Amino acid sequence: MLYTDDIAAFSDAAPPTPWSRSLAEPQIHPTSYVHTFSNVIGDVRIGEHVLVAPGTSIRADEGSPFHIGRYSNVQDGVVIHGLEKGRVKGDDGQEYSVWIGDHTSITHMALIHGPCYVGNNCFIGFRSTVFNAKVGHGCVVMMHALVQDVEIPPGKYVPSGAIITTQQQADRLPDVLPSDLQFTSHIIEINDALRAGYQCAEDDSCLLKFQQSVAAASGGSLMSSPVSAALDQVQRSLSQGHRIGMEFADERRYRTSSWQTGPTLSGSPGEVMAQLSRHLQELGGMYVRLIGIDPKGKKRVWEQVVQTPKDQPAQVFAQVSGPMSGPVSGPVGAKPGGAAPVGDVMALVQQLLNQGYRVGLEVADERRYRASSWTSAGITDSPQQFQQLLAQYPGMYVRLLGIDSRAKKRVLEKLIQTPGGAAAVGASPVPNGRPSASNGSGLGSSLQEQIRRLLSQGYRVGLEFADERRYRTSSWTSGGVIPSSYEGDVLAQVQAALSSHASDYVRLLGIDPKAKKRVLEQIIHKPGQAPAAPAVDVPSYAHDNPVRRSSPMASPVVSSRLSAEVQAEVQNLLSQGYRIGTEHADARRYRTSSWKSCTPIASTYLPEVLRELEACLQEHQGEYVRLLGIDPKAKRRVLEKVIQTP
Repeated sequence: MLYTDDIAAFSDAAPPTPWSRSLAEPQIHPTSYVHTFSNVIGDVRIGEHVLVAPGTSIRADEGSPFHIGRYSNVQDGVVIHGLEKGRVKGDDGQEYSVWIGDHTSITHMALIHGPCYVGNNCFIGFRSTVFNAKVGHGCVVMMHALVQDVEIPPGKYVPSGAIITTQQQADRLPDVLPSDLQFTSHIIEINDALRAGYQCAEDDSCLLKFQQSVAAASGGSLMSSPVSAALDQVQRSLSQGHRIGMEFADERRYRTSSWQTGPTLSGSPGEVMAQLSRHLQELGGMYVRLIGIDPKGKKRVWEQVVQTPKDQPAQVFAQVSGPMSGPVSGPVGAKPGGAAPVGDVMALVQQLLNQGYRVGLEVADERRYRASSWTSAGITDSPQQFQQLLAQYPGMYVRLLGIDSRAKKRVLEKLIQTPGGAAAVGASPVPNGRPSASNGSGLGSSLQEQIRRLLSQGYRVGLEFADERRYRTSSWTSGGVIPSSYEGDVLAQVQAALSSHASDYVRLLGIDPKAKKRVLEQIIHKPGQAPAAPAVDVPSYAHDNPVRRSSPMASPVVSSRLSAEVQAEVQNLLSQGYRIGTEHADARRYRTSSWKSCTPIASTYLPEVLRELEACLQEHQGEYVRLLGIDPKAKRRVLEKVIQTP
């Protein structure tokens, strides 16, 4: 295998220490990509097509060597380190402090500490820790898990939050499902594409060829993709107060990356593009790149090559500079499927400007609209410039912004255009910035009211999903926090999530962004139910939820296997912020007080906890089972009570 050590910017030799005087240096295959914001120190052997993302620390300065196999990825914030003593045997028969196999993902903020072996085709989830352990081929370790002093057999699944520190726990782990294998394979494909993209992004010629190939495949001119990208960059930068600069180079200077400084472009986006078109004609036959400059931070924020010696700039930029700088023909917002009501839109714009506000636009395609991920299209205080901006985005979602420059806040967000037709905009007084929600969302009235109450009290809304297996182990998958605080956007995104997760359990989260804690966990959908109908009408609030009107534990929960006394005990523990656990033992182990743990209970939601307790009792009929109350802060037990005997 060939390696290169020409990566001094982000790798270094191991320091001289009493246990190591070899001053070993990293060996990184030339097909791999290690980001310059990462640290790779000592005898680290990185194989082919590996991605090492920003912010990682791979230090073979105590335990060594390390091996990272081909097509694996080490994501942002990962730490890989090893103890001076202790080794594992790699697949090549040699001893290593850390061995990571092929096609394996070590994901964000995970800690891999040697002596440690992680096999091929594995997934180590966010913030999980693997120490003094062996993880067999094809294992999936989910988020916030601890694997220590054990050997995980091949093909096993470790749920989120699990603590696996005994071999008995490791041996009882469930097998991975085909969907898990598909997921891990997809992660590998994504990160390999990122690796290739990062390598291409650092090579201007590669990036330009890529953009040209995309444009050619879509039937456009060879430079249409770079020009569109440059146009978007210019618009965003100008709206953010950045300046636009130019640099140029002939063939010889381009090969040595010795660019010459060109003029600075200023004015509106249309004026900037007109200036750029003129300068490109003057610099025909040369490489030209644009630069976004942050004048406050005195630094470059982006660079974009927009011309090579083979291009014809005059023809290229005629297609984009004209509409920005010249008069707008036709109705404002004209597009396939309908035209915007010009009079109403412009009346609202004029009303905002008359009241001293500025107006801006945000745009989104279909995918970004569903995710409420809008892109700024510019800010102006001129009706004419507003018309020019709006005309540039036919076939997209467009919303109008009213902006109070002094208070630095928005006073209006209004959807004025959709891909299939424009949204009607009435010339009504400027609202308070919170558009009214549509009543046609398809969500149950109780769920809409729940969301409305959360938003009115300043909370954010999030979602979590779980299939049947993950639901039983309370291993929920985060759907993220909905970025918008506007009722209509939130209802639309909840509806979209319910439709796309019809076969999963879905629960709604209420989140206090200041205290950074949950105030609500409510299951709103179960598999087999209509997506629009919430599965549970009664919310389960967190213990200290300020928005509840009465205690969520006030009403009894009927359980077929648990006595009222046990249910009351569990309810009392949860209300005090304690966690619930269970242990079981047969007659022989009971006599020696040698208890085994049941499946960990991660939930603090009373009905889910009772279901987990029932499952433990059902699974261990004919054995002793005891209930545990655990103080998670003090990390001690506050209750041990036998609730089942043979």
